[in-house]
Amino acid sequence: MGRTRHIAEERADRIRRWSEELGFSAVGFSKAERLVGEELRLSQWLKEDRHGEMGYLERNFDKRLDPTLLLPGTRTVISLLYNHYTDVRQADPEAPRISTYAYGEDYHFVVKWKLKELLKWMRQDWGDIAGRVFVDSAPILERAWAARAGLGWIGKHGLLLNKNGGSHFFLGEILVDLDLPADVPKTDHCGSCTRCMDACPTGAIIRPQVVDGSKCISYFTIELKDALPEPMAGRFENWMFGCDICQEVCPWNRHAKPHEEPAFAAKPELLAMTRQDWTDLKEETFDALFRKSPVQRTGYTGLRRNIDFLDRKQEAN
Repeated sequence: MGRTRHIAEERADRIRRWSEELGFSAVGFSKAERLVGEELRLSQWLKEDRHGEMGYLERNFDKRLDPTLLLPGTRTVISLLYNHYTDVRQADPEAPRISTYAYGEDYHFVVKWKLKELLKWMRQDWGDIAGRVFVDSAPILERAWAARAGLGWIGKHGLLLNKNGGSHFFLGEILVDLDLPADVPKTDHCGSCTRCMDACPTGAIIRPQVVDGSKCISYFTIELKDALPEPMAGRFENWMFGCDICQEVCPWNRHAKPHEEPAFAAKPELLAMTRQDWTDLKEETFDALFRKSPVQRTGYTGLRRNIDFLDRKQEAN
């Protein structure tokens, strides 16, 4: 038993070293088992229709709670954080805003490649272990697993908060059939602070740790494919893709340090765009600015819709 535990701890230490080499900010381990505590919460959230038109969140309910249904034989969930914070901002303060995580290349590809590398190194050393990697692209409750692995706690805005860097992290997971020592969850350090809840212009944070996705600016500007609802006119705070308001007001993000990932650097021409440049945006310019970008998710038509929605409010004023 002692020998087995020693091997597991040695492997965990090696994974920590490898993940640091690949640029990850933190890594933690959880025993793979059904997230019983999340089941009622998820069920209630869906029942209250907090997911809006994101129908995919209703599918694969059991898989979201049980990682062994995603990879039979899974023993450990490895959770990792990858920093994307930047203090760089768009030059024109009047220009429609893009969430800073989308300034550079699509994180799905950047982070997933690194996770695949980490799994490859594990296999090179320990044989043909079963494993799968995930980055915001599968039915897995990433924040719940990251919190379980001791990488932080869930803030009132529903995001993972880490004492050393706030919330500006992409989350990734590797499911493996290895037994690795589980880390201890962190305690909540939000206290009585409600800055994120108070600052949300659409009232999307309905209670601590519960976000009505169908009211979130990120939902409207990215997920919603239909026309934007007129009652929301003037409440987007000039966001045309995503929203960072709840993160900007969070005291824990004072500890965030700029990332060192070249792929996440913003194109100078994107930062230099004025409000008028965005109003005049043509599809060829969109394609040049957002090749390999998360903004491709909404596409030219969706971004054009968002800009026009903001411009109508500007004209009304």
